[in-house]
Amino acid sequence: MTFDWSQFVLVSAASLAGIIILLSITAAIGFSIGRHNVVDVTWGLGFVVIAAITAVLGNGDLWRRLLVLVLIGAWGLRLASSMFRRSRGKGEDPRYEKLLDDAGGNRTLTAITRIYATQGPALWFVSLPLQVSAVAHGTLWYLAVIGVIVWIVGVTFETVGDLQMDRFKADSSNKGTVMDKGLWRYTRHPNYFGDACVWWGTFLVCMTFWPTVVTFLSPIAMTYFLVFATGARLLERHMEQRPGYKEYQQRTSYFIPLPPKKS
Repeated sequence: MTFDWSQFVLVSAASLAGIIILLSITAAIGFSIGRHNVVDVTWGLGFVVIAAITAVLGNGDLWRRLLVLVLIGAWGLRLASSMFRRSRGKGEDPRYEKLLDDAGGNRTLTAITRIYATQGPALWFVSLPLQVSAVAHGTLWYLAVIGVIVWIVGVTFETVGDLQMDRFKADSSNKGTVMDKGLWRYTRHPNYFGDACVWWGTFLVCMTFWPTVVTFLSPIAMTYFLVFATGARLLERHMEQRPGYKEYQQRTSYFIPLPPKKS
């Protein structure tokens, strides 16, 4: 196994530059249309940009660079298109509106520092497995196979969970009720669980030998965001006020899919 540190510096710097350019464009769009939830669309696109940069500039195993590009490209473009459809024609995300209101003072500066600037380090850190593996040589094909399987499970949970929720919301008779069918019967957050699987699967695909092993901190960070920070926990606080949600919490697993508890 070999690892090219000088090429890694180039790949990582180029990835960071790509993130800065993408977020700058996103911020310009957000300020021009008067809503900053466009950054949610950029989240998925940011990883696609990084995957493309690492595939082109990396000098590691070609098959891994191309495989990662396909996996992250498919996941990121699906996520970006889904977020675009959900936000199109709607107002600001309540999370960002509350953030700007609570901060007070200069809302423009707050949007730049608290919404856009925070995305950059997160994108860069979570994508470290892509950056490191792009300049690494050494095949652990069995881990790559397991990783692809985990990735498929994750994308399936994300895609099916989102489709089931979209159909549920499209039915006016479901207004004011809690979605507890399909995958939502086994976990309260199938899309977030799927997202975590995507990144653990990607990590396994990217892992060869040292120093790719230490990039396990990236999927750990992503899982933390999804479970405890900006993902499921934040959504739970919003949903707890909805009638029937506390009963749903009592019978349905929080994150990992499990058979529902009996009433």
